[in-house]
Amino acid sequence: MTSATVTSKGQITIPADVRAKLGLHPGSRLDFVPTGTGGYEIHRQSASVRDLKGSVPPPTRPVTVADMNDAIAAGATDVR
Repeated sequence: MTSATVTSKGQITIPADVRAKLGLHPGSRLDFVPTGTGGYEIHRQSASVRDLKGSVPPPTRPVTVADMNDAIAAGATDVR
């Protein structure tokens, strides 16, 4: 079990393995959710779509409208 100590200012340092599993980085926000049994669950707040910027590399070559139409046609199925 991983643990942390509360400082006199009410702060804790979240252990590195917990930060890694939760995907936390400086500036991350957490929610403390009551469980109903007197405890709390800690959840990382949902990220904004803006946080995704840069997560997908740009295409290696320009994509034309014709390329997109071909990809749509190749993936399309007839659902009736």
